[in-house]
Formats: sequence, structure tokens, C-alpha cells
Amino acid sequence: MKICISAESTIDLPKDLLNKYDIHTIPYTIIMGDKEYFDGEIMPEEIFKKVDATKILPKTSAINEEQYGEYFENLLKNYDAVIHFCLSSEISSSYKNACNAAEKLKNVYIVDTKSLSTGIALLAIYARKLVEQGLDAKEIYEKTSSRVPSVQASFVLKKLEYLYKGGRCSALSYFGANLLQIRPQIILKDGKMGPYKKYRGNMDKVVANYCKDTLEEFNNPDLSVGFVTYTTATEKMVEEAKQSLVDRGFKTIYCTKAGATISSHCGENTLGILYINDGGKE
Repeated sequence: MKICISAESTIDLPKDLLNKYDIHTIPYTIIMGDKEYFDGEIMPEEIFKKVDATKILPKTSAINEEQYGEYFENLLKNYDAVIHFCLSSEISSSYKNACNAAEKLKNVYIVDTKSLSTGIALLAIYARKLVEQGLDAKEIYEKTSSRVPSVQASFVLKKLEYLYKGGRCSALSYFGANLLQIRPQIILKDGKMGPYKKYRGNMDKVVANYCKDTLEEFNNPDLSVGFVTYTTATEKMVEEAKQSLVDRGFKTIYCTKAGATISSHCGENTLGILYINDGGKE
């Protein structure tokens, strides 16, 4: 059985890693004023420049049922089955749309990752491993779905502006954080983004403390692979995060830049470490 591993562009993997793990993607749409771009056609840096110039934040558009249907049909021309990893159903309507499209087709399995960015990638990479082991599509769907609750995804932000204006945090949180110069940690729990710990100071120091606290609290990682993912960051921020994963014993560490969709909601100077927190239990 020839099995396709698929995700949306919110998986936040560069082309070399998409090729390495043979993962197909379908893009979200970024709306900047009266212009629309597919995720990948516009870079986060361009988005931030436009926001600085116009003071208008970008919007993102979920993939609709018709787009998914066409996408899955094209994949099935070359594959016997498709396992598609969706951005959390608590964040986007894409999961529902993908499920509706899949119901009209055979052998298309939709996984609600309850995650975002490279939290999705962790599950897709695991699925690729299972494909190489010769498991069938239903087994892979079940095994990857069982690990969804263990994906540890969080990040720290310099500012809450993008999340606030995008309707993903309260006015009280936003104005309080700005007034006290708080650098909040946002964590994914049950598929929803919510505030967690609070940090202060420059982002280099914040990242070091955030990584230390996260690895101490969520302390049973699958050490096979971990991610450092960011929108924009200083070299020191990225190095601090990467070194924290090295010191913890991760065998493979990828440092990746978030794509336009995730960057549109999180803003500049956002960085997270992501891993599966189940000790490698499969």
C-alpha cells in the first residue's frame, strides 16, 4: 500500500524537511488589506513590514471543503491512502472542512493534531516512520492519533499585540502584559491556546528561562526529535533554545522558521520548543 503523508502549510517545515520526510502540503491564504497570498508566497518579514507601515494586521483564511476535496483527489491518483494532519480544530475550521471532504472519498484519514506549527510536524514525522515500517494506513492513523495528547507545544512572545487583535487573547491580558512588560508563555492544551507562565526582561534571557522551565515541567520527552521554531529571533535566542535541547539529550534537533500563517497570529520575536512528551512510548 502506497501511503501519502499530508498536512497544511501550518506544519512550518522548510522544503528540505518536507522532501526528507516526503510530506505533501496544502496552503492557507493570507489576507493583507485587499491582497491575498498563499502561505509561502509571502514571507513573515514582509508581513511584519506591511503591518508596521499600515498598522493593519493580516488575516488568514482556512482551507475550504472544495479545496480539500480537489487536493485529496489529486493525491489519490498516485497513492492508495492519505493520512492528513490538521491544524487544531480548536483554532481553525480546517479540520471540519477536511473531514467533510474526506467523507466523500475512500482511504483518506484526517488527524486532529490539537496542535500547530512543528507540533504537527512531530506527528507527521512519526507517521513517516510507521510507513517505512510497513504499517497500513488505519494502523498509522490510530498510532499517531494516540500520541496527539502528548505533543508538547508552547512558545514565548515579546508582545501580545497580534494575538490580541486576532481575537486570541483578552483585552485584560493584552493591556496588563504591555503595562508590566511581561513576556507571556502561550501553551497548547486540549487544542486551545492559553496563557501559562510569565517572564520579564530581554528575550535572550526569557528564552533561556522558558526552555529550562518547560523541560523541567514536561520532563518525559521522546528524545528522537525536537524543534526550535520561531517567527523572528536573535541568534542568541535560537542558540539558547537549541542548546537546551542538546543538553537534554535530543538526538535530532531542527531549528525552523514559522510560516506566514502562524506568524500572522503570533507576531515578531516569538519562539517555541516543541516535542512529544511521552518518553518515546509508541
